[in-house]
Amino acid sequence: MNFKSGFVTIIGRPNVGKSTLMNQIIGEKIAIISDKPQTTRNKIQCVYTNENYQIVFLDTPGIHKPKHKLGDYMVKVAKDSLREVDCVLFVVDEGNSIGPGDRFIMEQLQGIKTPIILVMNKIDKMTQEEFNKLYEAYKATGLFADIVGISAIEGANLHSLVQKISNYLPEGPQYFPGDMITDQPERIIVGEIIREKILHYTEQEIPHGVAVEVSLMKTRPDKDIIDINATIYCERKSHKGIIIGKGGRKLKGIGKSAREDIEGLLGTKVFLELWVKVKEDWRNSESILRGLGYE
Repeated sequence: MNFKSGFVTIIGRPNVGKSTLMNQIIGEKIAIISDKPQTTRNKIQCVYTNENYQIVFLDTPGIHKPKHKLGDYMVKVAKDSLREVDCVLFVVDEGNSIGPGDRFIMEQLQGIKTPIILVMNKIDKMTQEEFNKLYEAYKATGLFADIVGISAIEGANLHSLVQKISNYLPEGPQYFPGDMITDQPERIIVGEIIREKILHYTEQEIPHGVAVEVSLMKTRPDKDIIDINATIYCERKSHKGIIIGKGGRKLKGIGKSAREDIEGLLGTKVFLELWVKVKEDWRNSESILRGLGYE
């Protein structure tokens, strides 16, 4: 059997489990996970390799109707990825029928020549009857080369999904070393881990008005610990108070939780220092967006 390789993009409404799916397949936490929509902001490239094929996954922001320049950027990233790949995974979740958000994305997929696999996530929350009804509704559209039911959070049926993806890969080279799982710099992943913890710890009123800039990652001379400095940017003074919390307790909780994940990622002890600064309306500032890596 000749070696196969190719690029696969994962698209879908915000919060349907795209990042969870990719993390489960890769076996490492690369994309951040939150129950708040539009958590993924950049196109994150991850790599799955075995002896027969290599799949390069692009985890994109959810396709939605944007409300600011950051939203415009996120939707452009998601749509552009459709033209770069050998296969598209369109992830949906449980429901009794095809919802308007999914229909909106399916309209964007019309005319795409790339094979599209529909991934029905969260089957653990569906009865067999509900699954069959939704399966038939999607099948009737004629848009999909394959339809697979999975539970990303439980890891159910992921092997079958990966096998189906491999059917659409062309013969080709191994683009990345076998032990490489992402092209993202460690500094970017560290910043995303911190942002994930902010999303978990803060209230609904600041779901997306935060960004994280890692200004320092430096190994101490004795090599036993890495110093990391990061600044959390928020849009309002009131948000700064929420992130810091009474007596600084919330910021300490964010830092402790982030540090534990970062130590797991880097395999070494970490000393993490966090600051919180206000940058009003940063999501509509092109210069700030560029500075934070959204280009």
